[in-house]
Amino acid sequence: MSQIKVSNLTFAYEGSYENVFDNVSFQIDTDWKLGFTGRNGRGKTTFLNLLLGKYKYQGSITSSASFEYFPYEVKDKSKPTIDVLREICFSEEWEMVRELSLLEVKEEALERPFESLSLGEQTKVLLSALFLNPERFPLIDEPTNHLDFQARKAASSYLSKKNGFLLVSHDRAFLDSCIDYILAINRMNIEIQKGNLSSWLKNKQNQDSLELSRNDELKKDMNRLKQAARRTAEWSGKVEKTKIGAADKGYIGHKAAKMMKRSKSIEGRILNEAEEKSKLLKNIEPSEDLKLFPQKHHSKQLARFFELSINYGRKVAVREASFSIEQGDRIALCGRNGSGKSSILKLLTGDGISYSGLMEKASNLEISYVSQDVSHLKGSISSFITQSRIDGTLFRGILRKLDFERSLFDADISNCSEGQKKKILIARSLCEKAHLYVWDEPLNYIDIYARLQIENLIVKYSPTLLFVEHDDAFCEKICTKRIHLQ
Repeated sequence: MSQIKVSNLTFAYEGSYENVFDNVSFQIDTDWKLGFTGRNGRGKTTFLNLLLGKYKYQGSITSSASFEYFPYEVKDKSKPTIDVLREICFSEEWEMVRELSLLEVKEEALERPFESLSLGEQTKVLLSALFLNPERFPLIDEPTNHLDFQARKAASSYLSKKNGFLLVSHDRAFLDSCIDYILAINRMNIEIQKGNLSSWLKNKQNQDSLELSRNDELKKDMNRLKQAARRTAEWSGKVEKTKIGAADKGYIGHKAAKMMKRSKSIEGRILNEAEEKSKLLKNIEPSEDLKLFPQKHHSKQLARFFELSINYGRKVAVREASFSIEQGDRIALCGRNGSGKSSILKLLTGDGISYSGLMEKASNLEISYVSQDVSHLKGSISSFITQSRIDGTLFRGILRKLDFERSLFDADISNCSEGQKKKILIARSLCEKAHLYVWDEPLNYIDIYARLQIENLIVKYSPTLLFVEHDDAFCEKICTKRIHLQ
């Protein structure tokens, strides 16, 4: 076991006026299974890059451990998978087979070209490489984004049996099943707690409730004290005026001074309580309610698929799927990677995919679509608003509620984090008045607080929704039924 000690860490990107980290100090042990959480844009990936020595910073980071970052970059994906692994780690083939079996990847995958593996299989292969380099401390950045539900279970089970890693993820069930400590970047500080994400979130909610309650008490006390101070000062002034023509001016002056002293004492209490109040609420995350504008359609049934099949050359993506979408349905499309979930969504939104079988859509059906892919996003927010034909004020307001920094409104979208880009697509969809919302893995890279906001939104407004999402906690909360594709 060794420790990673962070002392007085201060860092800002070149050209930025705001620090990502400002005089931060903490330490962690390298045998912890450590979950790393925080709002999008708070610096999780930045901190991993600081550990890797990619940026200059003030303060110090000391450790005897060396670090290994996931995901790896694979430059030549045409190579056999075993050669890709050999370039990353120095291990015997039997060791590779052992690790891959724990991740439910078949041995024959080693002989196949890496590019022929599904994205989920590629993720699991590269994840195994981390632990084939046992002398290094793994830094695992968002490993679940290409993993279906079953693959996530395999990966979390795999990680739960390992010792020592730092894991960035926003998937609640995934984190809960494989970590024993939490490192959280809050608004004003960084904290470390023993336990999983759920226990940390419960503790934070309890702390937030206590602070909000104490803040309300202090506000009431300060208002009461201010009124008392004002009355006392007024009485003191009135008493002082009675000295004119009075027989015992000394007594009256003493009485006025005593009342003035009481007024000053009350003002001191007000200042003390104001100081206590100023220490509260600094780490409470803004979580304002979002709004949605779902439209009613004249047809009860919005879409229907019967024996739908989609092929890409000789590869079958969808085989004879049959289901319908009724108004009020919130349908989760489920299935392993490669089972055609995204293909169905793209077909429904008019992507021009060739298919056999039947697809029917209600006439004049308005669909709002959130793509899984964010790589196409670039340019300014203003240009995005114009191209999307949405209300700019509403759009910016939704982004702010999702904790999208104002400073990013003037930045090029291509420079935003993956989570911030996904929030842009979600905010656009929330601006659109639609009969049917079609969302393809909307929570990829999205932080826990935004996930909870989106959950509450869907429960409140009950839009008709067809979606693909592998966050099981999210699906359990919002979906009315699941369609399983083979």
